[in-house]
Amino acid sequence: MSERDGGVSAMPWHNLNVGTAVGDLPSAVAENRRRVAAAIGGRPVWLRQVHGARVVRIGVDDVDGEPLEADAAWTDQAGVACTVQVADCLPVLLATRDGRAVAAAHAGWRGLAAGVLQATLAAMCRGTGKTPGDVVAWLGPCIGPRQFEVGADVLRAFTADPGHPDPARFVSRLRPDGEARWLANLPGLASDVLREAGVVQIDGGRWCTVEESSRFFSFRRDGRTGRLVAAVWRHRG
Repeated sequence: MSERDGGVSAMPWHNLNVGTAVGDLPSAVAENRRRVAAAIGGRPVWLRQVHGARVVRIGVDDVDGEPLEADAAWTDQAGVACTVQVADCLPVLLATRDGRAVAAAHAGWRGLAAGVLQATLAAMCRGTGKTPGDVVAWLGPCIGPRQFEVGADVLRAFTADPGHPDPARFVSRLRPDGEARWLANLPGLASDVLREAGVVQIDGGRWCTVEESSRFFSFRRDGRTGRLVAAVWRHRG
């Protein structure tokens, strides 16, 4: 998982912005992406994310091609890195326990409600003959449960009753004007989805992009800002 240090972008994208659609200089983004690739030792495949649930299988042929429109990718080829870009949404990295396949999913609330994690697990398991119980998951930094204020539409997307929501996932908060709002626990919701799908080992999800401004980009906090990248890959051999 990248943090914002280590790149060449100027304000307000400083420093290690990997996002190409946020107004940063293309030359700076290209250098930042080169640095990411050098640091991880894998060849990243970048996606054009749309907050959906499409999953693609990637390989060496996709490294230098046009970005694929999808919000998750998986591979069983060594040296190819699955990546997702975030600036408050939740990155979820997956791997089979034997290390033969890996995946990365972009799980904002829309994608999460649309089933991006279930779709990613299903694609991996179909391609490898594994079950979700053979998969481990890591949740990266995202907007945290003290900062993610949402409306009733988000609760309904997760089939939660706005009148009686699960307090572990949605905490009621009234605005000064009396409008009903809630604080949503995005890592908790993702963990629920993964466990229901059969994943047993889930780690991470403890970092808030909004609250840790020196480490992470946050669209909710800053508006015009950069993008972090979460990557997972198989070593050769």
